[in-house]
Amino acid sequence: MTPGTSAPAAGLCSTFCRVLQEPLPGTAVVATGWVVVEQPGPWGAKAPTQSHLDPEFGGSFDDECKKVDVRFGLIRSPGRHADSVERAHQVFVASTRPGNSWLLGGQVADPSELSDLDLGAVARGDRAAAVASLPVLTPLDEPIVLVCTNGKRDECCALLGRPLVSGLAERVPGRVWEANHLGGHRFAPTATYLPAGTMHGHLTVDTAVEVLAAADRGETVLTGLRGRSTWTKRGQAAEVAVRSLIGDLSLDSLAVVGEGADTVTVQHVDGRAWIVPVTSAPADPPRPDSCGKEPFAMSILHAGTPVSGPMSGPMSGPMSGPISGAAR
Repeated sequence: MTPGTSAPAAGLCSTFCRVLQEPLPGTAVVATGWVVVEQPGPWGAKAPTQSHLDPEFGGSFDDECKKVDVRFGLIRSPGRHADSVERAHQVFVASTRPGNSWLLGGQVADPSELSDLDLGAVARGDRAAAVASLPVLTPLDEPIVLVCTNGKRDECCALLGRPLVSGLAERVPGRVWEANHLGGHRFAPTATYLPAGTMHGHLTVDTAVEVLAAADRGETVLTGLRGRSTWTKRGQAAEVAVRSLIGDLSLDSLAVVGEGADTVTVQHVDGRAWIVPVTSAPADPPRPDSCGKEPFAMSILHAGTPVSGPMSGPMSGPMSGPISGAAR
């Protein structure tokens, strides 16, 4: 194993995932925007209401974020720290829309100040309106990495995520944060790269650094790519399939522009399009989706070979987010 990571132990959900070679594309969460706030101290399984964050605020703000397809989460800086010391809380706000991805950062004296944030503006990618609603936020140029480390949520995230954070903190100090929950425990160690919202699993320190370097160039890496949270899960699988076919790694080159019963249409900014067959089937054999849970025949997405579709004019302007009414 690469230094900074550990081999998954037998019986862990991530071990089942690796041994059974479960496909990663199409397993990212779905969100057009992200809001994360620093909250030191212990996290429970449901951190917004089971941490030192005020549970009334955490629960209500999480609900408001969900209404507009924005992901809310808690973060901590790497390493040991006192959780009872009065301190400012770091905040990051991101829009994941291709052609209009942006990252804002700032500090608040109390996380409840996030109540002023215009979540609708975050969801539609309106950076100016988001900043106007919470002026402590300022644009950031460098992408950041969130790594799930919450052992109360899943054992794999603690055992595999924390060594990854430690390794990244040495290699890319100031750009990695522990996160309370990113979904997909069985793909641990798993991470989200903001502002693009790309999610990767089965990371090592080396591959995580490689993905961050690609993000700095406006690109992604196919290794361990689960998908971009901008798209529905079927859209994520289709986009990765097209990237794998044509070798285009530019974050803003592709958009999911249509979904049918068994297909997804992906379009390139130059006008090329592909029809991608995307189907789901019960997992065989059944496996747990989290440590301690019983195995079951979960649905697993499979993307077939993309087929060239009709050429259209080059795209202009920011690309849209998740398709309305599509399966989530």
